[in-house]
Amino acid sequence: MLTKKKKVIILVSMLVLLVITGFLNIMLNTTTEEASSLSNSDYSSSSFFATCRADRTLTRTETMNYYEEILNNASSSQEAKNNAETQINSLIEAMTIEVTMEGLIKAKGFSEALVNYSSTYINVIIQSSELTEMEVAQIVEIIQSQVERDIDYIKIIPVE
Repeated sequence: MLTKKKKVIILVSMLVLLVITGFLNIMLNTTTEEASSLSNSDYSSSSFFATCRADRTLTRTETMNYYEEILNNASSSQEAKNNAETQINSLIEAMTIEVTMEGLIKAKGFSEALVNYSSTYINVIIQSSELTEMEVAQIVEIIQSQVERDIDYIKIIPVE
């Protein structure tokens, strides 16, 4: 059994650790918030679009490589190869649709556009502080001219 003195020492030690943890948490969160606000103010929308495109390209390349490895692997089953081929074709179709939509949106006078297309949703990020109803209607018209998608599955996001 622990003596009363040992119990008090353990309790005080735990209390000290709790206070130190709280202090460190406050200090680290304050530092992180300050750094975050500084980096966000320096982060321009053009670098945002470039970063998103680079990330998208990297992800797509890795995905394509994965499916190509399945296709080229002699030990892959025919079902796995068929699935990989279907996924590659779907990915190529999505990439083509995204590039086409981005080009058409830019042709309407928007300085920058980024489209993320999937089988269920479409996200469109536009470089603009805000969009008028007419601009949103133009973007929706462009999207719906390329794919049959209900407006409920289209999200348009302006970014400064």
